[in-house]
Amino acid sequence: MVCYNEFDFNSEGSGILLKQKNILLSPKIYFITVLSYMALGLFSSLIMGLILKTIGEGLITNGVNASFLVSVGEQAIALTGPAIGVAVAFALEAPPLVLFSAVAVGAFGYEAGGPAGSYVAAVIATEIGKLISKTTRIDIILTPFVTLLIGFVSGKYVGAWIGTLMTDLGEVIRWGTEREPLIMGIFVATVMGLALTAPISSAALGIMLGLDGLAAGAATIGCAAQMIGFGVISYRDNGIGGFIAQGIGTSMLQVGNIIRNPWTIVPPTLAGALLAPFATVLLTLESNPEGSGMGTSGLVGPLMMLKTMGFEAEYYLAVFVLCFLAPALISYLIYRALHRMGRIKDGDLKIEY
Repeated sequence: MVCYNEFDFNSEGSGILLKQKNILLSPKIYFITVLSYMALGLFSSLIMGLILKTIGEGLITNGVNASFLVSVGEQAIALTGPAIGVAVAFALEAPPLVLFSAVAVGAFGYEAGGPAGSYVAAVIATEIGKLISKTTRIDIILTPFVTLLIGFVSGKYVGAWIGTLMTDLGEVIRWGTEREPLIMGIFVATVMGLALTAPISSAALGIMLGLDGLAAGAATIGCAAQMIGFGVISYRDNGIGGFIAQGIGTSMLQVGNIIRNPWTIVPPTLAGALLAPFATVLLTLESNPEGSGMGTSGLVGPLMMLKTMGFEAEYYLAVFVLCFLAPALISYLIYRALHRMGRIKDGDLKIEY
């Protein structure tokens, strides 16, 4: 169960009502606890689906009939919105009718605004659904009716705003791709890396923008640095399971910890910025839109780089160094420096499952 701290209201009556309904208007709940659960929902659907699909496609390429893995992966990806909706409602300790309605609410938000749209729509609908729950004799009708209606409206209008935000962010990234390779590499790697760890879809952003060539290569390096970097620097707190979950899953699992201590995002972000010029200037590594925002999730990013440039020994080495080895070493060195300075402490990177 999720533990909440009490919220101090000026109006005693409203405070009692909200407390009775387990609605506590706390930024800590919405931006730490709920975001952490939202990341778990995303990991269990989109990320795991991409991993299964990639494994299946790789086996098929090598003559093994693994079409069922591709099908399972595609179905999981298609249910990303509902998974996020349920994760958010679960984090907010929603009653059953609200929890089950959140499946559809997550789908509404995802269609309009991606993962962030699902998150916002589910939060609004769940809290209002909790307020309505068990207040009348027709609860079995009224609660899901209100929850679904509020979720649809929230998803539609908030999702539209999220879509505009994504478009604006895309224009900024597009501006970066028009600069010379050194600056472009640093800029795109940093922005896309941060987008991957934030509760928005860097994969969708890369595809929406049609990132390819050097820009896609830089984006892949930035995203890989976030995932491998967080996996390495949080190993003490999370062990091998946490390393794998972040290294080939998603660094979004660290969203709650980043909000608690923003210093935690510095090591992988700096690693990506430092390595991007090697990809864009020295080695001229390229990729495609599908791999640009994936990082090392399911090994999709590295595989798409190799698919774009060719499966040759020199590219295998370059991809291994820039996507795995170098981000791990640089992130760890920066982390140790911040740890000695007291900016990052033991437990700051612990993932709560």
